[in-house]
Amino acid sequence: MDELADLTEELVAIPSHEDETAAGDAIEAWLRAETDARVERDAVGNAIAYKGATGDPDADTLALVGHHDVVPPAERQTTGDGNAGEYLVERRDGRIYGRGAADMKGAVAACMLAFRDAEPPAGRELAVASFVGEEVGGTGARHAIDEGFVPDRAVVAEGSTDYSKPGVTDVVVAHKGRRASTLVARGTAAHASEPEHGENAIYRASDAIDVVRGLDAPEATVFGESVTGSLAVTTVEGGETWNVIPERCEVTIDERTVPGDRADLARAAEVPGVEWEIEQDLPPMACGDDAFATATLAVAREVHEELGLDEPEHVVKPHATDAGWLAEVGTEPLVCGASEPGEAHTDTESVGTDVLDRCYRIYRDLAERPF
Repeated sequence: MDELADLTEELVAIPSHEDETAAGDAIEAWLRAETDARVERDAVGNAIAYKGATGDPDADTLALVGHHDVVPPAERQTTGDGNAGEYLVERRDGRIYGRGAADMKGAVAACMLAFRDAEPPAGRELAVASFVGEEVGGTGARHAIDEGFVPDRAVVAEGSTDYSKPGVTDVVVAHKGRRASTLVARGTAAHASEPEHGENAIYRASDAIDVVRGLDAPEATVFGESVTGSLAVTTVEGGETWNVIPERCEVTIDERTVPGDRADLARAAEVPGVEWEIEQDLPPMACGDDAFATATLAVAREVHEELGLDEPEHVVKPHATDAGWLAEVGTEPLVCGASEPGEAHTDTESVGTDVLDRCYRIYRDLAERPF
């Protein structure tokens, strides 16, 4: 589908790692020119459009969701020195190369075209949203939610391709979240020749680390799929010099959370002199709507069969996405998109044009499907 590949290239070429404005402008302008939808641009730069049963208080809203911010490009992905130049885009061997091609401007383009082309059934409002700030903690999604963007169901177009097997685009029914924590151990400084006159903060931190090592990682089951979290101490920093008993030590913890369960990190703060601080908490996601999850997989399988491909499956995803923020406020989300494992955030990032077409078909057909 040349139109989809061309739109992907147009979006990928627009720098959006420091300022997403130009990319949002392009998405907004396209939606206004190509559709009769109600198009909105909010205060932080999110682009959102609605069609179908818009304004009907009894309408059921399905949203196709992506983001147009990207992580900083590698030098080879720009025309200038480091991050200063325009983004390079290249199409070869059935793939589009460039920063954001996989994560996730290609999928945003597929959502835009599917939104334009789909004819939603009576009683359904269809929305498409491209957020800012996904790569820095979901700032765009959270702003949109605060302003009232809470669709009944959503397909978040992050990567789900090649999860169950090569050559298929699966349907993600759950993903992990991420909680980043710091344990701060405080003691009393003293000369190292007289350690009994102080309280060693590193020892207190070590006791807290022992508690963390004894905690169980969180676990959950969604649609028969097991989701297992993880818990790991990732840095330890304490002390100032070799001959002083340290009065402070910090321990950072990376925790991958799962729907409905988290590690009991508060136990580590029961060690005397230790405090627990949460630095970041990206929520996990689980779809609780059986009919939606079943219908989406059925559509994906139909599209794969039409294309002569193997059957996709319900799967789980290890990474947090904006679907977690939507799930927190009651939206029933799924994740389905073109990016394959190992493509996002790399200096050779790319996406297959055939996979983009596959996703477009899934989004369009699902938007027209009663469930």
